[in-house]
Amino acid sequence: MARVLIVGCGCRGRELAAELRARGHAVRGTTRSESHLPEILAADVDAVVADPGRLATLTPHLDGVSVLVWLMGSAEGPEVAAVHGDRLASLLETLVDTHVRGVVYEAAGSVEPALLEQGAALVRRAGETWHMPVEVVESATAGSLADAAERVLAA
Repeated sequence: MARVLIVGCGCRGRELAAELRARGHAVRGTTRSESHLPEILAADVDAVVADPGRLATLTPHLDGVSVLVWLMGSAEGPEVAAVHGDRLASLLETLVDTHVRGVVYEAAGSVEPALLEQGAALVRRAGETWHMPVEVVESATAGSLADAAERVLAA
């Protein structure tokens, strides 16, 4: 069993959490809003408030995490470009000094394709640079994302 952190644990994140829990993994999920905590907790997920656009709110929740799933392919708001660019790059560099063994990046969704391509390139480059297992998932179903998380764990 491993702990997986889903960054962006909305409806699709909770579907992924259910799939990961069915496979025996512990799951922690993030939301930007305290009002969404009950929905995540109802899915039997360790729910935390963290904003992917403000990494200082996210990094404390990496403790004990083996795989980070960046489920931001349908993210909205003013920080969208940053969470697929500068913020993601900073987080990937930070992961080197944590227990996180690898990353799954959602490269599908309603975000502009150019931003998803940029994020995917950052994740692949981090994998090559720091010899960290990464998976870029373009078919972002709960099953495909859970499979990717398990491949990262097995690497």
